[in-house]
Amino acid sequence: MTRSRLLSVAVHSITLALTSATFLTASPYAVRVGTVSAASPMLEPRSGHSATLLPDGKVLIAGGMRRNQDFYKSAELYDPATGKFQLTGEMKQRRVGHIAVLLRTGQVLIAGGWVGQGGTDSAELYDPATGKFTVIAKMTVRRGRPSATLLNDGDVLIAGGEERDNESLASAEIFHVKTLSFQATGSMHHARVSHTATRLDDGRVLITGGYAGSVSASAELYDAKAGTFTETGRMSVARCKHTAGLLPDGRVLIAGGSGERDWNGNLNSAEIFDPHSGRFTSAAAMNDSRFKLPDEAVRLASGQLLIAGGSKEVEVFDPATGKFSVVAGRLNEPWHFMSETKLADGSVLLAGGYPNGAETTAQTWIYRP
Repeated sequence: MTRSRLLSVAVHSITLALTSATFLTASPYAVRVGTVSAASPMLEPRSGHSATLLPDGKVLIAGGMRRNQDFYKSAELYDPATGKFQLTGEMKQRRVGHIAVLLRTGQVLIAGGWVGQGGTDSAELYDPATGKFTVIAKMTVRRGRPSATLLNDGDVLIAGGEERDNESLASAEIFHVKTLSFQATGSMHHARVSHTATRLDDGRVLITGGYAGSVSASAELYDAKAGTFTETGRMSVARCKHTAGLLPDGRVLIAGGSGERDWNGNLNSAEIFDPHSGRFTSAAAMNDSRFKLPDEAVRLASGQLLIAGGSKEVEVFDPATGKFSVVAGRLNEPWHFMSETKLADGSVLLAGGYPNGAETTAQTWIYRP
């Protein structure tokens, strides 16, 4: 080959390499972490339901709604071994936006939620051994969409929510697992609904954001030993209907949600709370804006956090790089108030939700790291 021909080939090769590099750099979703793909549908379309991993590896899906004012009593079980859903016992109360917490007894506490235009104070226990729900003592206050946090002693902190439409609560209570009873504890400094609650490594609970007439940037810490809330640093952005997740180093990621403009104010911003300093610092933004998210982001075996819902894209936050990456594959709609549940094998079940201006779905997806 002549010298001029060699130069021509070399220049062509360099041009192709630069073109490919430019294409990859220009793509906003060039980095992929894991995959998400469609799985078997639930037996009923649901949003605002609960999803709880049981000790045997199955997932309890309970309540939720088909559409406004069309709420479910029904519950179903997802079996990872078969990839299928089957009916289990019915709840005694139709409800959406309720809490569901796996207790150390292996039972699941179901409480609160909306039953119409307001919240309910009813509570029940699901027993996986019998597949049945049993009514227990009522909460001290009716609460729609409160937060619920399993404390270090096995009891449950239930905070905030709405008693009626646009009547957010500052009160909180403790569910005592030994007596199956509820008892009022210290009140928050701010009433809030659609907030997050994250148990820290030292046992305290971080409460962030929410709504009570306006969207809040406030945050506070619950001390289980003292039974009191203390205000801590404010978030850089006021947000509600967002998500939060505990990072391996003990800090907390806060991501997404919405501001005062609600549907027109979806956020892609994220920030990190440091429990040692009590301060929030801005983090890299997500690749897409999203709200009406699961309250708790799923922490993967890698220490990364999975963020799903409110967008067709599923993202993973990597604390090592401080950045979000979009997962390969995508949802067919930006499903709101879907559930995400980490399974025993490390994969994550994504289920239900409703898209913009449409009814709920029975669709599910599996995220695989």
